[in-house]
Amino acid sequence: MIVITAPTGNIGRHLLSRLLDSTPAAGEELRVIVRDPARLPEAARERVEVVTGSHAEPEVLHRAFEGADAVFWLVPPDATLTPYDAYSAFTRPAVTALAAHGVGHVVGVSALGRGTPLADRAGLVTASLAMDDLIAESGAAYRALANPSFFENLLEEAASIRDDGCWTDTVDPDRKAPLVAVADIAAAAAGLLLDRSWTGTGSVPVLGPRDLSPNDLARVMTGQLGRPVRYVRQSLDDLYSTLVGYGLNKEFVQGIVDMKRAKDDGLDAGVTRTPATASPTTFEQWCAETLEPAVLVGTENGYAHTYGLAPVATITT
Repeated sequence: MIVITAPTGNIGRHLLSRLLDSTPAAGEELRVIVRDPARLPEAARERVEVVTGSHAEPEVLHRAFEGADAVFWLVPPDATLTPYDAYSAFTRPAVTALAAHGVGHVVGVSALGRGTPLADRAGLVTASLAMDDLIAESGAAYRALANPSFFENLLEEAASIRDDGCWTDTVDPDRKAPLVAVADIAAAAAGLLLDRSWTGTGSVPVLGPRDLSPNDLARVMTGQLGRPVRYVRQSLDDLYSTLVGYGLNKEFVQGIVDMKRAKDDGLDAGVTRTPATASPTTFEQWCAETLEPAVLVGTENGYAHTYGLAPVATITT
């Protein structure tokens, strides 16, 4: 039995689809935790066991983890909370339930940076790494998917790309860094959940096929979309003021700012890309399949800004 949290989110929906395609042959049963079962694809509702509720609730977790062999754990951070409360406090009831039910394997969504000098001052990344350490205390074998920023972050910029021909971030225009598609993260998670021969705790980097800078992204978008796209760099101070103005928790916003600063200082550059750490989806492919419809048809609604980690509630003006 594999339990999937956040099965309707950006990563979870890809993972659920992959597991539904794979589990009949593998002989695995699937169980999902979801607030609103109606958001699941109809075909999925017919083939999975549904536990209705939030995976922040201890009683929901105990129902979901009973008899489970493996769990996919993804925290949907609440930007009204502090980073600690959004990650570790949210996860603590799950650790209790994992231990109580003897769940053998857990795969979680986390971030790059462990072991680097920047890891202790990287805001939301630091909080995510602390969450990994907490899960490891459950006694389950644990693999943290160590991710860079997501291609999908750009979906929040679709309207700006469409209307103004630009997109905004805070990193140096020429800072090359790994980037990844959420579908590739889901593929890595599916592989670990289906082949549970691994033991102990560790991380699995998912780095995308190559490093790209903001200027590289702008050039690719210009070619793929057939219209000029330029990168506009925002200051960290302006980012902080903007997000606080949206009503987010100030400590959470500071966590975003600290993460952005650490990424600009090379936080994500510490892992070598190898055939084992690279993932296949190119930025060109992702633009054609996902960004172009969002820009030209306006289908970006419903996507949450991820800040390179698990999804954060959509910020709107």
